[in-house]
Amino acid sequence: MAIGGVNLQRLVVGISGGSGIVYALDLLDTLSPLSVESHVVVTAGAKRVIAEEYREPSLDSEIPADVLYNNTDLGAGIASGSYRTMGMVVVPCSSGTLAKIAQGFTDNLLTRAAHVTLKERRPLVLVVREAPFSRPMLVNMLALHDAGAIILPASPSFYHKPGSITELIGTVTARVLDRVGIVHDRSPRWKEADV
Repeated sequence: MAIGGVNLQRLVVGISGGSGIVYALDLLDTLSPLSVESHVVVTAGAKRVIAEEYREPSLDSEIPADVLYNNTDLGAGIASGSYRTMGMVVVPCSSGTLAKIAQGFTDNLLTRAAHVTLKERRPLVLVVREAPFSRPMLVNMLALHDAGAIILPASPSFYHKPGSITELIGTVTARVLDRVGIVHDRSPRWKEADV
């Protein structure tokens, strides 16, 4: 949907330093053909994890983003509530990023954009990948839930008998897309084909 030449089908995607960068890449790959603009910010911690999980110094040039922001740019559009988006997904969401967002600590663009998303009452989906959850993580999750965020652990489903890791990852991507109201066919749904 465009109003005054502005595409309102924009989703902010924050990539923080938890293991599971593959979830972020799958989400971004899925968004592209759906005509949803991806506005992506990657933390320094995420860049380190990318280097570990992909054995490459940086995937910045390969991240399929429509707009890729520097995490230190607190003057970027996504740092303002007047910049219209569909919401924000932090995937993966590290425990440190979770804590910062829960406490309103906006020292970088990712946490500032998350704060803006909450204050504007837009969907904020936090894909927590670390486990087990410590008590501080659980307290922060509850605080964020109470503030309106959606805590969505990266827990793939198996009922459709996935034949590959990509299909398994897609079950998490599908749940993320559902939470922000994006129509998709990324993964089979339980019993919907039976209706």
